[in-house]
Amino acid sequence: MTETADVVVVGGGAMGVSIAYHLAVGGAGRVLLLERDDALGTESTGRCAGGFRVQFSSEINVRLSLASVRMIHDFSATHGLPLDVHVEGYLFLVRDPAGWARHGAAAAMQRGLGARVEELDPAAVAELVPGLATEGLVGATFGPDDGIADPSGLTSGYATLARRAGVDIRLRTAATVIRTTADGGRILGVATPGGDIEAPIVVNAAGVWAPALAATCGLELPIRPELRHVVVTSDFPGRPERRTLVIDTATMFYFHREGSGVLMGMPPRGEPVVTFGTAVDERWIAEELLPAACQVLPGLADAGLASAWGGLYEMTPDHHAILGPVEALAGLFLACGFSGHGFQHAPIVGKVTAELVLGLPATVDVSTLRMERFARGELIGESHVV
Repeated sequence: MTETADVVVVGGGAMGVSIAYHLAVGGAGRVLLLERDDALGTESTGRCAGGFRVQFSSEINVRLSLASVRMIHDFSATHGLPLDVHVEGYLFLVRDPAGWARHGAAAAMQRGLGARVEELDPAAVAELVPGLATEGLVGATFGPDDGIADPSGLTSGYATLARRAGVDIRLRTAATVIRTTADGGRILGVATPGGDIEAPIVVNAAGVWAPALAATCGLELPIRPELRHVVVTSDFPGRPERRTLVIDTATMFYFHREGSGVLMGMPPRGEPVVTFGTAVDERWIAEELLPAACQVLPGLADAGLASAWGGLYEMTPDHHAILGPVEALAGLFLACGFSGHGFQHAPIVGKVTAELVLGLPATVDVSTLRMERFARGELIGESHVV
């Protein structure tokens, strides 16, 4: 017999489990979540730095962050489940006057939407995070409500809540095809190696694999996988005591204290590495990341490397997510293309996606993030991509 569900969610990262939970508690009926791996949150979610912030350059990302950061802060109090959260801020270092003008304008926009964002001079920066190289620093923006949360804790927390709400979470089960009617105008469900699942609604939250799944129903998603590295150091003299996440805007090198050392990373210079591979490039770490790191935090020259790993960003042309229903295919909803900020937006996007599926007013208006914006030339643009 063919299995049936009211909604199938594809993808078991933080985004997928948040969507499944919010669908179930919203009254969506039988919700089935499919994850191809042996465990939840093992891909991009499990490899990210865990940061959350309100400091973005586009209004829609700030609005999503304001709602999502509150949900992260309040997760344990709201749901009675543990979540490791450190609220010690994000600090964006700016070293050129033109960049300072742009970041100042973005900070004003963020404050206008209700975010707490401060503008600091070099002396205040040095006091906040001792050991930073402040030569040539024009200023910095600081979000005191920004911070770091545990990606695995948020994922397992939403998974626990989803199961309690009746969601059937199916591991080691890949959705191989999105099935449609003969005219390609409506969703019928998905195909898996174990058989077909009939469902009138499918939510594609498969991260960097979302385009391959969408292609099975004739939909082209402008998402490409980009490799990013994360490195954790050993202890070293002058290691920052705060867990503030510091970003040098000249290179987008970032770090925060992690255990006895620091966790750090940086986008590649020049053309990004487009690949599904996550192997660590030790040459890049030695020749590009570490020199940039020592220019921002000179004390890192005395640190050893404790561990390193690679993870994938799901990048869109305008560095914004693709959210909401697909006009040409009734029953298909998208939640992908987050361009490096999916983990921190998972709580609110799960809620908003459920609202859209259920036909309810959305907590945050995400209509500008519909897939059709690319065909219409209505790209948004986000410069604060870390």
